[in-house]
Amino acid sequence: MDPGLAQARAIRMEEEGAHLIDVGGASSRPGSEPVSAKEETRRIRPVLKRLSRKIQIPISVDTFQYEVAEMALDEGASVINDICALNGDKRMAKLIARHQAGVVLMHMRGNPKTMQSRPAYRHLLEEIRDYLRQAVRFATDAGIPRSNIAVDPGFGFGKTTQQNLEILSRLDFFSTLNCPLLVGLSRKSFIGHLLDVSVSDRLYGSLGAAAAAIEKGAHILRVHDVLPHRHLAALLDRTAWASVNGKRGSCL
Repeated sequence: MDPGLAQARAIRMEEEGAHLIDVGGASSRPGSEPVSAKEETRRIRPVLKRLSRKIQIPISVDTFQYEVAEMALDEGASVINDICALNGDKRMAKLIARHQAGVVLMHMRGNPKTMQSRPAYRHLLEEIRDYLRQAVRFATDAGIPRSNIAVDPGFGFGKTTQQNLEILSRLDFFSTLNCPLLVGLSRKSFIGHLLDVSVSDRLYGSLGAAAAAIEKGAHILRVHDVLPHRHLAALLDRTAWASVNGKRGSCL
């Protein structure tokens, strides 16, 4: 809620190795109340104005509201991270295409206020894949190049702890979508449930989940703690390179 603090946080994230800064003006955690487009705009416009002048990496805005996305793209954002996968406002896809921006399409069952009320699936992975495949088709039909699209299975968005674990263990199932795969695992509730720890003590669990996701094909990590995840990703990337090239014990 303080643009100065938000700017300082973003600069630090960039210094720690972030490739993208994701700005959000409304919570989407389970049980959260919706925020009007006017209020969401009021919260993030000052932050975007500052960041567009202070950081070199691209800016993403986490919103499903058309008016907020329009303002954000005008203020210098280049990616819209949409938890509704363009289903919230059908005008969103054309807006993103017109700005030649990127988009993250996320799977969610229900809405943030109700999504954790007994989420049930007959075929978990297939239903998520089909939802995302339809969203990608809708986006490309609206003129968004496939190269500008990433997909997110939506950890914690209408999923139980066991369902989140199944998605994580079989994340490579979504490779058939032929889009970069973004995962948001950092500090999620299912990590707290599994390890019996509070939000402030979930870093180690988040790193473990991120490592599992990378091994299963994740391309983008959406995180709170940039530097530890950056080191983790660099190490795993280098290990994979050494394995492919038949080398052992390579130094960074």
